[in-house]
Amino acid sequence: MPDLPSVLLNLAAALGIGLLIGAERERRKGGGPARAPAGIRTFTVASLAGAASVLTGGAVMLAVTVTGVAALTAIAYLRSRSDDPGLTTEIALILTALLGGLAMQQPALAAGIAVGLAALLAARTPLHHFVRSVLTEKEVNDALIFASATLVVLPLLPSEALGPYDALNPRSIWIVVILVMAISAAGYILVRILGARFGLPVAGLASGFISSAATIGAMGARVKKSPDVISAAVAGAALSTVATVIQMCLVLAATSPATLRALSVPLLCAGIAAAAYGCGFTVWALRERDAAEPQPGHAFSFPVALVFALTLSAVLIGSAALREWFGETGVIVAAAAAGFVDTHSAAIAIASLVASGKMTAADSVFPVLAAFSTNTISKMIFAWSGGSSTFALRLIPGLVLVASAAWAGTLLM
Repeated sequence: MPDLPSVLLNLAAALGIGLLIGAERERRKGGGPARAPAGIRTFTVASLAGAASVLTGGAVMLAVTVTGVAALTAIAYLRSRSDDPGLTTEIALILTALLGGLAMQQPALAAGIAVGLAALLAARTPLHHFVRSVLTEKEVNDALIFASATLVVLPLLPSEALGPYDALNPRSIWIVVILVMAISAAGYILVRILGARFGLPVAGLASGFISSAATIGAMGARVKKSPDVISAAVAGAALSTVATVIQMCLVLAATSPATLRALSVPLLCAGIAAAAYGCGFTVWALRERDAAEPQPGHAFSFPVALVFALTLSAVLIGSAALREWFGETGVIVAAAAAGFVDTHSAAIAIASLVASGKMTAADSVFPVLAAFSTNTISKMIFAWSGGSSTFALRLIPGLVLVASAAWAGTLLM
């Protein structure tokens, strides 16, 4: 026999689910002969019917009940005098019966789904306005491309080493393509909300925590499409390197605090230089009052993302070739080669050697900065290949300044 207090709580959850969804539908029901056929009482009864079905006959009885609710809903829909051909209320009523049954087994999950459903139903007007008046056809197509790349292509790609020197992992490279598109879309959204002069710097700083190199490629692609936002794009690209420095500090603190202390001054100098360069271009962008207002268009460029992936593949092969030629015995060469791809992984490897006592904290400074420098070279390549020459010529001096500041910091220790 089921525990009576537990059953009562589950029934209360089913009752609450029906009342919640029904209350929202009651507000949309209307009045008079043209009113919708289902309101707060109908939804509450449907939810309780689903709960009672599970109590009396389990899944089989629930299936019978839901079938009956669907049949009655279809009859009510056919007899309705409303000119609205929508099926929202009818589908919601069937789902409410299912949620009532689910509440008898997993009340928390059922309640969560009910809250989400009620919120979705209540957001009818803003959702319709957003899809019909805010979104453009190009943006919808971009969303479909992104969804296909993420949900269709990515699961089909193998996650194994292929190509020269076994340097290429198709799944990892495609994830970078998705990141570039996502970062571009985030920047596009922020530009639509905040304007290009302020939206791109904010997007660059935030996206840098995902991938600074991908952010630089995305900002360059935006400049190709809208040359008038070049100052804001350079600011966003430069500020993404601030995120690189912050992430470096975090991974070193988690792996080897001694290594972080040894690199504190170089990283501080690099962070200050990156922030100063990025803020300088941000101020420059904010002063450009004549910049054109952002116009709806494509959220990202899929060909540019593919070019970025090809560039990354070349860097991966070059990095693997360096390891093959010089071997893994050279810590500095290995760290520098790894830095072409990801400076954080190289820093973690060196910090792990320090933590295990195989290297002193003082000896870790040079390999980590070597990885930081080669990663800067990768960013320069992405800036030149992903954006216009003007974008690269404005950004590259800042990247050189950041790397130089890091090395200069070693002289101040």
